[in-house]
Amino acid sequence: MPLGPEIGQCCGGRVEVLIRIVDAALTAELIAAAEAEEAHLPHVYMFGGGHVGQALAATVALLPVHGVVIETRAEALEDMPETVERRLTPMPEAEVRNAPAGTAFAILTHDHALDFLIVAEALKRDDAAYVGMIGSKTKRATFRNWFLKSADGTEAELARLVSPIGGDAVRDKRPPVIAALAAAEIMTALVVHNTAPNADHEVQHKMMPG
Repeated sequence: MPLGPEIGQCCGGRVEVLIRIVDAALTAELIAAAEAEEAHLPHVYMFGGGHVGQALAATVALLPVHGVVIETRAEALEDMPETVERRLTPMPEAEVRNAPAGTAFAILTHDHALDFLIVAEALKRDDAAYVGMIGSKTKRATFRNWFLKSADGTEAELARLVSPIGGDAVRDKRPPVIAALAAAEIMTALVVHNTAPNADHEVQHKMMPG
């Protein structure tokens, strides 16, 4: 089919349409391809299923990532999107230790003390793509004091914490707005994390003699 002014197109060119019958073999091939793609998606762990957690899960469900919502309350997981994995556990901080390398951690539970435990675990993961905690500057300062004095944390680890999530350029406390800003922040961190090793490899290759 030619593309051009005749059909309201200004760029021109051609497009071909291929129609195939989806038999059992092609079905298996498509499923295998989808599963392989899913296996390589970056992970986003969201701790907390409150108002912001619900909004962030709904936003993340639209992105090319494997979203996981982790909660201590069963009722908080009930209305999560079907495409987001749900995990109910009494010790959410333990989930951090078993997360794949390159995971983005967004911490937004209903309990400040629980937030602190999860963030402390996440900051110990030097292979994390992102560690973000919802809250205010006061909450960050309180966490800093506890992390350095009671959790054996370091300033270098603390420097990797993003808090408040979503930044403070847009002063809007509505959950969908916070979720949109945080999702953009998380995706940016994932892209940077996933491309950094390739960039380093290219630089090293260019520096090699010959």
